[in-house]
Amino acid sequence: MTFSVHGISVGQGLGGAANGVATGRAVKIVSSRTNVAHYFITADQVQAELDRVRIARDAAVREMMSASKEAPQELSAIMDVHLMLLQDETLADGVRHFIEERHYNAEWALGAQLEVIAAQFDEVHDPYMRERKRDLEQVVERLIAQLTDARPQRAFIQQDHSQHESLILIAHDLSPADMIHFKGDVFSGFVTDVGGKTSHTAIVARSMGIPAIVGAKSASHLVRHDDWVIVDADAGVLIVDPTTDILAQYQQKQSDGLVAWQAHLANQSKNAMPAALLADDGTAITVLANIELPSDAAAALAAGAQGIGLFRTEFLFMGRAELPDEDEQYAAYRDVVLAMKGLPVTIRTIDIGADKPLDARHGYADSQPNPALGLRAIRWCLAEPAMFLTQLRALLRAAVHGRIEVLIPMLAHESEIKQCLLMLERARLQMGALDVPYGEIGLGAMIEVPAAALIVPIFLKYFDFLSIGSNDLTQYTLAVDRADESVAHLYDAMHPAVQFLIESTIKQCNAAGKPISVCGEIAGDESHTQSLLAMGLRRFSMHPTQMANFRRAIKK
Repeated sequence: MTFSVHGISVGQGLGGAANGVATGRAVKIVSSRTNVAHYFITADQVQAELDRVRIARDAAVREMMSASKEAPQELSAIMDVHLMLLQDETLADGVRHFIEERHYNAEWALGAQLEVIAAQFDEVHDPYMRERKRDLEQVVERLIAQLTDARPQRAFIQQDHSQHESLILIAHDLSPADMIHFKGDVFSGFVTDVGGKTSHTAIVARSMGIPAIVGAKSASHLVRHDDWVIVDADAGVLIVDPTTDILAQYQQKQSDGLVAWQAHLANQSKNAMPAALLADDGTAITVLANIELPSDAAAALAAGAQGIGLFRTEFLFMGRAELPDEDEQYAAYRDVVLAMKGLPVTIRTIDIGADKPLDARHGYADSQPNPALGLRAIRWCLAEPAMFLTQLRALLRAAVHGRIEVLIPMLAHESEIKQCLLMLERARLQMGALDVPYGEIGLGAMIEVPAAALIVPIFLKYFDFLSIGSNDLTQYTLAVDRADESVAHLYDAMHPAVQFLIESTIKQCNAAGKPISVCGEIAGDESHTQSLLAMGLRRFSMHPTQMANFRRAIKK
């Protein structure tokens, strides 16, 4: 990907994570050592957010004044500097501006103002004054910590597009939780410095159907708040401060794309259930949907999905002070089952880890030496049996409303399989003891590590179906972090080793007469369709936004 400032090429990146063109004003999320929430507030919440900042500041001042009394003289001097910065009007006025004028939440406003002041420190020639930037960072981190400990639970805020300019979100990185939070918000496009095309952040961007560019390296440093920017995800181009002519050209392209999309949606509404797809040998091809939230089921139906092939439940857990309890999870799973009107629903148990961490307060350590190889997915679930049992009970209860297939991620050992079966039986016994109605579920496993692909016969002994997670299978087979743009050129789902594992798994499932699907990004990628069909795959699970192109590719 190329991105330009005033028409000058300034770097290379990975290109579009989702297709389309977007234009608008830049809104930046500033990286911080503290993982903070980013969301818009409504006008009637402004005063409450200002009060949160004031209360946090007062608490931090009291804490530091108390500690300063017992501190050594040299440390006391540093704390005096921090106290002065805590009460500095430049910091307070800037935070107030971002809350009152931009409607940022308090944590986001603090991070944004930190960037503004830090840039001023960087321009000072005096080394002593430049060093004060680190003091400012520590003060802001202390304030954010105070805010985070008392963070209120908030529903997602959906802004009214008619009252705002189009906005493009620019960030060093965006967590999948951030992406989900901004779902349905005012942003027309996303740009990040880091990330790969199959990172979960990019996957969620595609599911939202919003133009996005990942791996743009230094974009967050070169783009300023309120810069006018163009995101051309089709060509992998980010243009900053375009000329009037260039802006007009891209706005026309954006308008043409919107017209075409609206025509596509209108055509979908006339043909809610498209004609059956058949492979060359006459066998039926099943097209399923990947979703992140219960509300996504409507888009899946509108796109003509024949069921849900992957409901990523981890997005119910992320970015929260409190994990969802059994009743909340049950309601979410039930809503998806009811929304799909009798069509099959496959729900994956929580797949936390790597680029999808939880808050450390929930027992998950995101500071593992290698999170992708650490305590993630089913490993974390088995290490937290109370949490896992809660999810299993919620799934069993929701199965009363329709057939649910439960999918277990990242299994590699037969011992893990047996532990999962014991946990499921324990959940059933608990439901029976409480006389709570529950339904029967199908049980499946994800094939996403080479070890699992190499012992498929063992998996087939225990499970009703299998699903290939091609994103992680590629990552682990090739030892390439799929969220790391520096090695993205080595990530290749067409690598012979990856293709061998996929084909072997498909053929063994077909021979055993058990359903097999692919739910990774290659399922909706037209360049892989022919090879997957040739391998014998007949069940594809993808984002609803990919279904129309997939069907066209099949008909060709």
